[in-house]
Amino acid sequence: MTTATLLARALPPQVVKDLLVRDDAGRAAVPFTDDEGGAPLRCCLRRSRPGERIALVSYAPLRRWAAETGVDPGAYDEQGPVFVHAEGCTGPEGDRLPFTSAHRVLRRYSADGRILGGRLVEAPEDFAPALREAFAEKAVALVHVRAVEYGCFLYEVRCG
Repeated sequence: MTTATLLARALPPQVVKDLLVRDDAGRAAVPFTDDEGGAPLRCCLRRSRPGERIALVSYAPLRRWAAETGVDPGAYDEQGPVFVHAEGCTGPEGDRLPFTSAHRVLRRYSADGRILGGRLVEAPEDFAPALREAFAEKAVALVHVRAVEYGCFLYEVRCG
């Protein structure tokens, strides 16, 4: 398996549109102008630029994946804050693995939505090997990449 087969998945445009109307916690989005930039956008998998309109919304990544696949995530269903563009987004540029320049947790999930384990990745050069290791385990269906400092969901990786 090569890093080209590891697909970082941004939030789909329709999901972003839905979250801006009512997020996964049932709240309406409150867009704002990001004066400083630097927020990790989950719709295009890049950092925001100063002056962009963004919103912080609640997102339930495993719940949405479970609805797509027909499984019940049970107690592993959780929601948390994510930044998205408030007004249209062109999506990711390229197929690189984003947000790898800081410590990250790779959380592994099975096809029935259960956590299989996790791994702390500290160095950018260890990121792709850690993902390959995760998907070498046959029971792993997807991996959530999360920020260490807040535990926030950054994106999902599937092998394809």
